[in-house]
Parts: sequence; structure tokens; C-alpha cells
Amino acid sequence: MQARRGELMDVLQGDALVASVEGQPVGIVAWLVDGAAGSAEIRALVVAAAHRRQGIGGALMAAAEEALRTQGVRRAWLVTTNDNLDAQRLYASLGYRVAHVREGAIDELRRTIKPSIPEVGEHGIPIRDELELERELASG
Repeated sequence: MQARRGELMDVLQGDALVASVEGQPVGIVAWLVDGAAGSAEIRALVVAAAHRRQGIGGALMAAAEEALRTQGVRRAWLVTTNDNLDAQRLYASLGYRVAHVREGAIDELRRTIKPSIPEVGEHGIPIRDELELERELASG
């Protein structure tokens, strides 16, 4: 269960794609479509550490976005945290832009519903804020 936007949610609820190398799973992207809004939340993008920086995350996102377009989705969005610089770099390179910054959102999640969230994350950066990123999906 992942905590974001003030709630706990199952990141695997919805659709997903798995990347494999030599028959072994090395990555996953999962999303949930909101047909009424014409949008989809990218709920998880994970690539095994030994396979990062090889284009797998970008390929998974491209495949997910193509699947979303075929479902009529016009906008994809996701939430990451202020410490996750690698994710921020990847998403920015794919055309995602910051739509909302929820200052102190992680502090509140840690205090109220998920105390197991660490205080300090990647690169020694305190985990405090949620960043919501979005991208308009061109048709075709």
C-alpha cells in the first residue's frame, strides 16, 4: 500500500505492464484510468536497481501512454516525493510537468496514516513534500 494525496491505495489496482530481460521481470508500470475525467494516474513505475539507466523505465512509460491513448485518455498524472530526484529527472525528460506541490504532505501522511515512511530518503534528502506531475497525451 502506498500513501499519497492523504490516503492509502493499492498501486496494483488497475492495469499494468511488466518488462522482462531474458525471461526475468525487471520492471513494472501500473495505472488506473478515470474514464469520466479522461485521465489516468500512473501509480507505480519500478525498475530493478541492476537494470536502471538502460531505458527500461522510459520504454515502460511509452508503452503505458500508448495503451492509455487507445483508451481515450488525454492526460496522465502521477505523484512522487521531493527526495526522488531520479524519478523527477526521468519524468521531466518524458515531458511531465509539475502541476501541484503539496508542501508537508508526507509529514502529514507519516503522522496520520503511514508512520513507516522514512524521515530521510534518497540522496540524504528529508522526505516532506508531494509533487504531482502531469502530461497531456497527444492522440495518435
